[in-house]
Amino acid sequence: MGYRTLLRDHRGLLGIAFLAMFSSSMGQSFFIGLFQAPISTQLGLSAGQFGTAYAVVTLVAGFAMLRLGPSIDWIPPRRFALIVLSTLVAGVVLLTLSPWWGLGLLGLGLVRLCGQGMMTHLGNTLAGREFTTMRGRALGIVGTGIMLGETLLPPLMAALLVWLGWRELWWLFCLVLAGFWVPILWRGRWPPAPRQRPQRGQRRGGPRPFREGRFWRLLPLLMILPITMTGLFIYQARMTEELGSSLGVYALALTGMGLAKLPGALLGGRWVDRLGPVRMARFYLLPFALALVLAILVGGNLGVWALMVGGGLAVGSQESIATSLLVRRWGVEHLGTVRSTLSACMVFATGLAPAIIGVALDLGAPFSLILGGMLALLVAGWTIAQGVLASPEAKGER
Repeated sequence: MGYRTLLRDHRGLLGIAFLAMFSSSMGQSFFIGLFQAPISTQLGLSAGQFGTAYAVVTLVAGFAMLRLGPSIDWIPPRRFALIVLSTLVAGVVLLTLSPWWGLGLLGLGLVRLCGQGMMTHLGNTLAGREFTTMRGRALGIVGTGIMLGETLLPPLMAALLVWLGWRELWWLFCLVLAGFWVPILWRGRWPPAPRQRPQRGQRRGGPRPFREGRFWRLLPLLMILPITMTGLFIYQARMTEELGSSLGVYALALTGMGLAKLPGALLGGRWVDRLGPVRMARFYLLPFALALVLAILVGGNLGVWALMVGGGLAVGSQESIATSLLVRRWGVEHLGTVRSTLSACMVFATGLAPAIIGVALDLGAPFSLILGGMLALLVAGWTIAQGVLASPEAKGER
């Protein structure tokens, strides 16, 4: 079955998951970064203080994901979406209207948790849980929701800032999203939850990923891209300077990365269905590995373009591969539990990665050495995961 048939037969469920992914844009770093200056002024924080506060609320959101994310396994998805949307709106109200910095930071934390965290969790879990033979394609389609937000919203918001203030823009975005969500919540065909809610006092059943060695052996492979790409984004000025390029070239290459994510997602989803997630997990990082080698050996504008395009291809395909792997290993009925654990780990890692790279740069490490460390991390993560990927459970996969 191709993408056209999949969209025709399952457009309702795919539309819900796609909208959840697009709605997550409100809590993504690229969107909040557009308004960093006015938000800092609203909260009375300097740029450095805002960066520290942003890191803290992100880490707290990661811990909250560990606690709240598994509930999607027993809370009906319609109710889960309504709770997340209501909390997201509450966070926007606190962030935009609160005169006290403490409540404003609470609002920012809720936006991060419910936007980047829970909305992404909802979209990927629905697509990964409700599809079987077409899971890779479904996840590929759903993943384009974030790509649409990354491509459409920055220039649109920049243009609208000419006529509207930042608060009015946030409220307008909420109203636009509500225009899509209200009819879907009211009349959409939502699937049921796969499990019953645990009784009060009863131990929650299902897997405990942190206590399983196979989860820890898969984790480095799945965290390589979030860690390394975060470092490249944060230290873009230092990277372009030492590679002999410019920020103008980087800006163009960033657009190339956004475009590369689309074939990465759609082709990656198709190949996951045909070859299986285990086989795909063995080579999907190859474009980024080659990009790192090229950047280290050649540098210049070509190195920057290679990093962005190679990273975009790999990032675009990762979600369909990662979610399909989790389903194969732990089952659809526990996908919310395992996926929320993975999401929390990625949040923690991406919060710590800029600090570690920053210390290395302060100690005088050239950026080529940083790129070499990223390549070594990639090879090490790939090697560690091979035992799990070659386990007897994987031998029956296509």
